[in-house]
Amino acid sequence: MSDELSPILRARREKLDKLRERDLEPFAYRFERSQTSAAAREAFESAESAGALPEDGHGAVARVGGRVVSWRGHGKSAFAHIEDGDGRIQLYFKKNVLGDESFDLALEMLDLGDWIGVAGAPFRTRTGEVTVRVDEWQLLTKSLRPLPFGKVEVDAETGERVVHSGFADTESRYRQRYADLAVNPEVRDVFRTRAQIVRELRQALDDAGFLEVETPALQPLYGGAAARPFVTHHHALDREMYLRIADELYLKRLIVGGYEAVYEIAKDFRNEGIDRFHNPEFTMLEFYRAYWDYHDLMDFTEALLARVVAAVVGGSRIDFQGTEISFEAPFGRIRFMEALGEALEADPATLSDDDLRARARALGIEDMGTAGRPRVLDKLFGELVEPGLVQPTFVMDHPIELSPLAKPHRTDPGVVERFELYVNGAELANAFSELNDPLDQRSRFEAQTELRDAGDVEAHQVDEDYIRALEYGLPPTGGLGMGVDRLVMLLTDQASIRDVILFPVLRAEE
Repeated sequence: MSDELSPILRARREKLDKLRERDLEPFAYRFERSQTSAAAREAFESAESAGALPEDGHGAVARVGGRVVSWRGHGKSAFAHIEDGDGRIQLYFKKNVLGDESFDLALEMLDLGDWIGVAGAPFRTRTGEVTVRVDEWQLLTKSLRPLPFGKVEVDAETGERVVHSGFADTESRYRQRYADLAVNPEVRDVFRTRAQIVRELRQALDDAGFLEVETPALQPLYGGAAARPFVTHHHALDREMYLRIADELYLKRLIVGGYEAVYEIAKDFRNEGIDRFHNPEFTMLEFYRAYWDYHDLMDFTEALLARVVAAVVGGSRIDFQGTEISFEAPFGRIRFMEALGEALEADPATLSDDDLRARARALGIEDMGTAGRPRVLDKLFGELVEPGLVQPTFVMDHPIELSPLAKPHRTDPGVVERFELYVNGAELANAFSELNDPLDQRSRFEAQTELRDAGDVEAHQVDEDYIRALEYGLPPTGGLGMGVDRLVMLLTDQASIRDVILFPVLRAEE
């Protein structure tokens, strides 16, 4: 708490004490609300347009509640706005309506940020704003800390609400998301859109015959991606356990068990760095379907994203940070090694590990000393190719060393049937024709073990139970993982993943 705020905080606590001295409850148990602010406004306007208002121009009594977000006193009257989950509505406090005691109490005790409930008849002011004349009011919650409201101006011609100051510090907004949401309606809109996106993804998969399932977040062995896990200890079992880095291996076990199409929208956890595309806790959609390969997945992904984008923005094109991006099918298609070779001006397959590391270091890529060949190839691709993949593009046919869970390409030795979908220079999805040969899978896991022994902490572990599941028989299967947070970033025009996660991971508060 800063020293300059202390007098303000003290003043609010003094008001709290005065309320209690008068036997007035500052933290109510409930309020009988008849309508939201939007419903009250709509009911009044409907009666007005139907010519059903009485001669005094007032509508039927409405009981509305919300947070006080503006206050203007005018002697024996006052105007305020309250905001609820549906918007805001103006209130009119008048002394000869409320009586001296109730009116004076409102003037003396109410602050911005307080929650109140009111009852009264809506009317339209001379300026044309639908307003509730307050016949009675009740304090619901006394705010003891002022919210960081900014200076607000409304454009007289467009009606646009412009905030000039207020909660400007970005990290404080993330750390105090509750305050950020309270003072920035546009932030609340982002998370409403996020919920819409998740609903649309779920509905599309349900419509396509997929079954939604839940798999363990706490796992005895992590896998399904190249990442460092979070490690914990289960005291009752006296064993080390891990927060999942992916859902993949459990979902494919379910295909082995007889389900033909499954999906999960779940939290995954990766003990990695934090930047505008990465948060250690993130939301992933993964789905798997028997009898599909990665070509089927590409077609389905194009249709899935077209449906979600149309539902959210009403078309196939979005504007992301000033760049128009089209989700019209077909998406672009390029091959991993060919694209990297063009960028390097050399065939990467012919370059030694030392040559690849030297090229990575020349580009400023660090920590290449102990990195295995797969990781160096991945880093070079990320530096040289990914930034240019602005429009939706499938990057296909990765080196086999990069993809321990993908099926070998049916006609091209040394690569696998895999694609990554890139949009605006960032990976949005990753998919395979799933490896279903248990002997090949064991060999891939053992190659990953060698990389781990050489110092690659993100290399995959050997999962004996997963190999056992494959030995029972995994039918031909296509599987995909999609970053939900990154999709939300695109469709809400947010430049940082922290702007689409309600409570992102942050450094400790100083």
